[in-house]
Amino acid sequence: MTIPNESLLCPITLELFVDPVLAEDGHSYERRAIEEWIRQHGTSPLTRQPLSIEQLRPSYTLKKIVDLFETSTRTKNYKFTLDIDVKKKKGRPLFQTYGKSIYRAEWLPTNLNRPEIILLKIDGARARKEASFYVELSRHPHIVRTFGFVHHNDNNSVMLLQEYASDGSLYDILQDQNTKLDEKIFIEIFQQIIEAMTYLTLNHVVHGDLACRNVLVFRFDESNPKNIVVKITDFGLSRHSQIYSMAPGASQTTMNIIPVRYVAPEILSVNATECVYTEKSDIYSMGVLMWEAYSHGTIPWSNFDNDEDVIQQVKNGVLLPQPPNCSQQCWAIITKTWSKSPTDRPTFDKLKQLVACIR
Repeated sequence: MTIPNESLLCPITLELFVDPVLAEDGHSYERRAIEEWIRQHGTSPLTRQPLSIEQLRPSYTLKKIVDLFETSTRTKNYKFTLDIDVKKKKGRPLFQTYGKSIYRAEWLPTNLNRPEIILLKIDGARARKEASFYVELSRHPHIVRTFGFVHHNDNNSVMLLQEYASDGSLYDILQDQNTKLDEKIFIEIFQQIIEAMTYLTLNHVVHGDLACRNVLVFRFDESNPKNIVVKITDFGLSRHSQIYSMAPGASQTTMNIIPVRYVAPEILSVNATECVYTEKSDIYSMGVLMWEAYSHGTIPWSNFDNDEDVIQQVKNGVLLPQPPNCSQQCWAIITKTWSKSPTDRPTFDKLKQLVACIR
């Protein structure tokens, strides 16, 4: 039996199934997700017909298909070979910037019973950890899923096999909006990002480049914020990364670049060292991301063309202006994340509590 690619994902969580069940509406769901949904709504999320937890039945066929996929990736130790296990789709890259490229990809010999995928190529980088580390680190509902490494001909780059986000980045979504978005949409997005960042922090990983361009959108619903699903990507690519290292002699790499419009003032110091890349520097960037979202994807400090001028503003303690649609309650939180001293900034755990209290 074959299953459409999107049917390998729970329509509520948009994650690969672990314990799929079949409901009375004829659709399959992840057991925990649909049980919670029924308790809250009592109806199908897809057809709106009444559903009951008692009528849920295990979907053995679907579970077998997903288990076979998970077993096959584990058997390969999460290591794949380009043009043998996966291949790039024809056409231009989905995204390309200095030192980083993203390509649509296909499974070989067939896409049947496999999730949709992309290839993320990071020039000038080497992995510090085993492939299984990156796979396990991505098993979070709001972190882009990594299926493993892809061996290719370039020894001075890392290629990751990851899940595909059909709606693109949060930056893309914000740029496409012609109307003012309700603050509840932003709060839902921020909460999901904060949950992912709390998880990375617990695993001793610093993101290093939090921005709307590094938040991928898997579902966007302007009318119902609770339906939105976002996931963070591209973490650990900062100069003093715990999970990547620079390849010897590498010149073209994202790890060389400091995103000066998003980073904390301590990182902009001439004498910046590894120890300044911390949870608190990520918190500062989270505040800039929140500002960027409220500003509908406006580049921070867009009134300055020169990065040196931006650095001077940040070092002098000048703050970005409050966006018109940002409530005073949220603005107080954002400015707290921009405290000059890292010790005065909240943790992600505390930030989660603060954002949850916004009314």
